[in-house]
Amino acid sequence: MHQLSLRKKECALYLCNVKKINFFYILFLCLAFNSFFGQSSRLVQAQAEEAMRNKDWNSAAQGYNRLYFRDSSEISLQYNYAEASRLNFDVNLALRLYNKVVAIDNGKKYPLTFYWIGQLLKTKGQYKDAKKWFTKFSKIKKKYPKLNFEYYLKKSLLEVEACDLAQLLIKNPVSPKLEHLDSIINSRVSEYAAFEKDSTLYFSSLKDPSKKDANNVSYNKIYKSEMKNMKWQKIKQLDTNINATYLHNANTCFSADYKQMIVSRCKEKNAGEYNCQLFISNYVNNKWQLLEPMPEPVNQKGVNTSMPSYGEMGGKTVLFFVSNRAGGEGGLDIWYSYKNTDGTYSEPVNAGKKINTPDDEITPWYVNERNTLFFSSTYHKGLGGFDIFKSEFKDSVFTEPQNAGYPINSSYNDIYYSVNKSRDRAYLSSNRIGSYFEHKLNCCNDIYRFSIEPLSLPPAPIDTMAMLTGQMKLLVPLTLYFHNDEPDPKTKNITTVKNYETTYNEYKVLVPQYVSEYPKGLDGDVKEKALNRVENFFTDSVDAGMEDLRKFSELLEKVLLKGETVKITMKGYCSPLASTDYNVNLAKRRISSLRNYFTETKNGWFVKYFDNKTEGEGKIIFEDVDIGELPASKVSDDLKDKRNSVYNPSAASERKIQIIAVSFGS
Repeated sequence: MHQLSLRKKECALYLCNVKKINFFYILFLCLAFNSFFGQSSRLVQAQAEEAMRNKDWNSAAQGYNRLYFRDSSEISLQYNYAEASRLNFDVNLALRLYNKVVAIDNGKKYPLTFYWIGQLLKTKGQYKDAKKWFTKFSKIKKKYPKLNFEYYLKKSLLEVEACDLAQLLIKNPVSPKLEHLDSIINSRVSEYAAFEKDSTLYFSSLKDPSKKDANNVSYNKIYKSEMKNMKWQKIKQLDTNINATYLHNANTCFSADYKQMIVSRCKEKNAGEYNCQLFISNYVNNKWQLLEPMPEPVNQKGVNTSMPSYGEMGGKTVLFFVSNRAGGEGGLDIWYSYKNTDGTYSEPVNAGKKINTPDDEITPWYVNERNTLFFSSTYHKGLGGFDIFKSEFKDSVFTEPQNAGYPINSSYNDIYYSVNKSRDRAYLSSNRIGSYFEHKLNCCNDIYRFSIEPLSLPPAPIDTMAMLTGQMKLLVPLTLYFHNDEPDPKTKNITTVKNYETTYNEYKVLVPQYVSEYPKGLDGDVKEKALNRVENFFTDSVDAGMEDLRKFSELLEKVLLKGETVKITMKGYCSPLASTDYNVNLAKRRISSLRNYFTETKNGWFVKYFDNKTEGEGKIIFEDVDIGELPASKVSDDLKDKRNSVYNPSAASERKIQIIAVSFGS
């Protein structure tokens, strides 16, 4: 028995020693693994950052994906991964990541999250939601000098207007449905810069994968295809006189007599940028001669010069092109140079501040019959990405650009507008939904075409009334919010002497109280999210409603001055959780405050139009519909629990009225 007990002790001691050995061995392995893991993560981080500097968005996104898989909680990693994903055309992934950042940060350390969420939603065609995020960004008061903040602030205000314009353009299409050229022309890589001459289509593409540049990108080549029996024939590369073997060749441009061709030739600067020069060839003895670089002042050493296009202004031949040379407005600008009688070119002229912006302006095409320049830009107000715009050359300057409209433009990139020789068709390139894609959605451009009105006819006039009324309809339903039991608490009156702007200003004074009361008793991320909810409610709902009301009033004034009759339909809402009679009266008081707003704003300017009987003048008709009952609320109605019944954003969002409809005509 004693021996057995001793053996048990020996065994126990042995096992204990084994466990100690195993423990230290496991600890050693863990430390070694963590060290290796840390070194590996730092290496991946460095590689991802280097890829971003090289504008290799795909490699950067892959690197951040590996890091995110290891630790998805780090907010800076979430932001960097979102940035790489956005630039890599992974729209949905970028949106998810930016929203993760916003949930905690709410624009404090990463303010551009608001802006980029707006841009991504705009790309998806979700213009109302995008507008909210652009508006939210525009209200950030703190300045961030390192982020080029003033640029983004100005751009966000333009984007707010662009989101309204986009919805109007979609409701008022300008051309027949676009034809997506078939797979003889288009492929899963990019096709672009199309021009049709005598049933022959010239275009640029990355089709040939046999040779690639230093960044593993196939070289762009220029191709052509002939139309026979209403079908495009097998494509052919232009010969090596035009297509250099180890350069990117693109953007074919012909003179009016088709005896001269200009082409862009480019070398990679990094994975996303190129340095280009223009090369010229003459058609001699039925053959294009070897391309030669154009001399200065068109080309400049060390400057990117590309995307040539001929036009005729004031009886003179003009060469348009794109360049980042000194003297521009920022990024790539559109320039033009007059062709002299001896074949040389004059000093290039910048197309001016109405055309060129801090962003890129690209792919110029001049329509002589309209004295109009077509080009693409990401800065002017559009549907998303690059939009095609047009500007008339009048009195020696270009006029304010106009959006070419929908469906010429989409929420994606729309570039390389051109008109065929017979002047009855136009072409463009786009990565819109429906294009052929290689690895990811919207990676690559395809060529589209559509019929156009004869250029011999004058352009159709713009219907300004339709634009104004359309803008008013976009603001509806227009929702306005109130503090608890306002206006005029603890009364059963159905009218008030206050106007809505007064109640709004009084509501805003209470923001610090909401900020203090609703997050009370919470800690950490939960408290931060509660605070964000309050701030977002006042910015995205209360302030947005007041801004929309002011804009509605401005548009209403313009429509009335044109003699239009406008019916404004209003509706109040009440909660089913309290006394119905009391809440119905409260809803009516709130509607009364909105009527008072139209009575008093602009020093009573609108009053003369209330039920106006004067023939030929504008008229306002107010219409109230039945008070609406809100769905059964899950928010507390216990006034002793003011945190939830008063200060909770969910409760606050129920205290509202709406302009639910606006109609026009008698």
